[in-house]
Amino acid sequence: MVDEHDHICWGGGHHHHGGHTLAVHGLSASYGDIEALRELSFSAACGRTLALIGPNGAGKSTLLNLLAGLIRPSSGQILWNNAPLHLTRHEIAFMPQRSEVDWQFPITVRELVEMGRYPAVGLWKSLRHHDRDIVDKALHALNLTELQDRQIGALSGGQQQRAFLARALAQEAHILLLDEPFTGLDVPGTESLAELLRALAAEGRLVIASHHDLSTAAHIFDYTLLLNRQSIAYGPTARVLTEENLLTAFGKRNITTTA
Repeated sequence: MVDEHDHICWGGGHHHHGGHTLAVHGLSASYGDIEALRELSFSAACGRTLALIGPNGAGKSTLLNLLAGLIRPSSGQILWNNAPLHLTRHEIAFMPQRSEVDWQFPITVRELVEMGRYPAVGLWKSLRHHDRDIVDKALHALNLTELQDRQIGALSGGQQQRAFLARALAQEAHILLLDEPFTGLDVPGTESLAELLRALAAEGRLVIASHHDLSTAAHIFDYTLLLNRQSIAYGPTARVLTEENLLTAFGKRNITTTA
């Protein structure tokens, strides 16, 4: 794994030295009178895979939406490299749950990946030769070149996840946000995606994903934020997912496999 201070910009091949760290300070969010997150604080450096684990309604999706800039916090701040995160939204890629995607939309794999270049070139401008090269590289990196002309709904679940990750690569994103990416995948698909996420982190990205399967968390993610509207524990996954911490987060119901 690369050193956390030696960040790699994938698309351009540049190295950036310095504090590539996501820092969350006192983050709170509400939906009307319902408190979703309370005074959440943590920091995560590039080169890590970070799981967000907690019961339903714990705030995992809310946190991802806050990081993606889709909703605003009621208080607190999010910093990326010591600057407000909203100043560098192009460096963040968000992958929604598969159930939230219209897979019948008439778009090919290549067209989906090309969308990753829109922040750089503009929505209505044509891709330059440089942009097309980045798209080609992203398709190749995710083994999608032979599938690039296929409609996205014709892909398997694992291929669909890879297509969205290829879009993130084409965007040259440094932070990858994934909402329950392993839901609905079979065992081979889960292992393939897990290997891919670890490889993306090893290249210098920060991968943050909500996750529900406690039995696979330590295999996939090196760090975990365990939460239930507020932070229960944060750190290396094996140290966080202790019986005591899980009981605090989930109560006394069955916590052996899923959250």
